[in-house]
Amino acid sequence: MHFGHSLKKGESKRDFDLDFTAWKLSESDLDFLVESASPHVTDKPRLKRVLREDEDFRNSFVTDERVFLRVMDDEEILLKISSTLFFEILLTRAVVELAQVGFTLEKTSSMRVPVFDAKAVVDLLTNRGLTHYLAHMLSSFTKSESYTISFRVSKGMWRKVRFSDMDIESLLGFCEAVDEKHRFGLYKRIADICLFVLGIFPNYAERHYRYPQSGELRSTIGEQKRISPEEYEREGQKFYRLAAEHPSAGELNLSEVFWALHEHFLKAKKPLNFISEHYLPFKKQKLFGY
Repeated sequence: MHFGHSLKKGESKRDFDLDFTAWKLSESDLDFLVESASPHVTDKPRLKRVLREDEDFRNSFVTDERVFLRVMDDEEILLKISSTLFFEILLTRAVVELAQVGFTLEKTSSMRVPVFDAKAVVDLLTNRGLTHYLAHMLSSFTKSESYTISFRVSKGMWRKVRFSDMDIESLLGFCEAVDEKHRFGLYKRIADICLFVLGIFPNYAERHYRYPQSGELRSTIGEQKRISPEEYEREGQKFYRLAAEHPSAGELNLSEVFWALHEHFLKAKKPLNFISEHYLPFKKQKLFGY
């Protein structure tokens, strides 16, 4: 079976080929930050230019409490700023609050246990590249996309298969079918799904795998495999490593980010857990449609 070299989907190639313009502040993002943190400034064009060019200055605005409060109070905030900035603001705020609390919570079968690893989590997110990546990653899950891939059944005969970018089983299958040079986007997406599920919807991973009351494993649905939380963790670490080792990661200056996510996968999910529980408890189903 021979697969075509290109993945296609209905609208854009956002999820398989990183769009680095999404990491930049748009005009509406800049206007929002300025209006929220420095509403009385007279030279707004100059201030916006500095925000674009100075990472530390930008961070001081993104972490400003007035910015965070406005984001949380506005039900239509995603009509006014990019989803990437939205999640960057939540991530940076989570870091501030975790540093103050000093611990994170881990759920066992019967209780939630405090773990005093908040400093390690905060230290991990001092890497601004990692924070930007996580914000971009979360943004990519606000809209599920479908792809079409072509493969040759026999000489002169091709078939097209459609799949969702949330279908981890299909992505794993395509990894085995396409050439290594075309696997980078697949590696990245599989790892991102694992981190996203364990970070934003940790209860889903457990409840989808076993019954809450009895703890017994759920039966499979057709050929669909049920994935345990432990498998999400192992696959996430594995595929971030594969993404880090891929030549495309070096070309995109993402090797360091992927190695950090591979080595500190469990720490990386902690700020996502915090965001899910404290900032998005009643919004995440609508936000992610998951």
